[in-house]
Amino acid sequence: MASLSELLPPEAIRLEVTAADWRGALRAAGELLVTRGVTTDAYTDEMIRNVEENGPYIVIAPGFAFAHARPSPAVRRTGMSWVRLAEPVAFGHETNDPVTLVVALAAEDSGAHTAAMAALARLLGDPETEAALRTASDPEQLHRALAQRESREEPQQDSQQATDGGRPTGERADDERTGAERGARASGPAVQKILTVCGNGVGTSLFLKNTLEQVLDRWGWDRHITVEATDTISAKGKASEAAAILTSREIARTLGDVGVPVKVVEDFTSVKEVDATLRDTYDV
Repeated sequence: MASLSELLPPEAIRLEVTAADWRGALRAAGELLVTRGVTTDAYTDEMIRNVEENGPYIVIAPGFAFAHARPSPAVRRTGMSWVRLAEPVAFGHETNDPVTLVVALAAEDSGAHTAAMAALARLLGDPETEAALRTASDPEQLHRALAQRESREEPQQDSQQATDGGRPTGERADDERTGAERGARASGPAVQKILTVCGNGVGTSLFLKNTLEQVLDRWGWDRHITVEATDTISAKGKASEAAAILTSREIARTLGDVGVPVKVVEDFTSVKEVDATLRDTYDV
């Protein structure tokens, strides 16, 4: 499975790009995919149509849009592009506009890029790394920042796995948790499912899934709750199996009443916000 730095080589990165509006920003990201042979021009049109039909839900954090569409014949292979704008543009998002960073994903299927999405979510959720990426002076420097962060994460995860005596990466022993987290673990629900939902089920929902799983792991609820990333159409059919749905404001409007709580998350990379949403969901 390709790493984030492999999916984002220097030639997939452009900095200080001028775009007149959000469509221009998506076209700049799509052009990089086409130039590298990842997609055809049709995929860029599909990314734009996705926003036209579903709204600006791809703006998943302040200043950050994650552009994508469904896997289609327009995707030749899985790949990504990174466009940092010279001037911010508005996508029409109520809380996360304006956008200065557009990362585009083209996926052959729903599984080949999940590790890279988790890595990207962690990077953008870390203030130090996010600042390094925001201020990188050229594509090579930005790519080095991505690769260096990945190389730092790998030994940390291996060390944590060994220290935990085989517990899943990031799960702490009971005596390492805060009092609130130990209490949450003791009172955690029976095995349930939470759906994270986006328009296509292969992009922004994976960001939210990763952040939610970080919170569940901290609480010790990862053994009680499973998380599934899915699309709007599938979510309506799967809602009866779920305890709750977490999604964007735009997708929540599209879903309507599905018979279970639908919780809106504004910043998909914010552990703090997702933690608060989970506490509200389970009255913890």
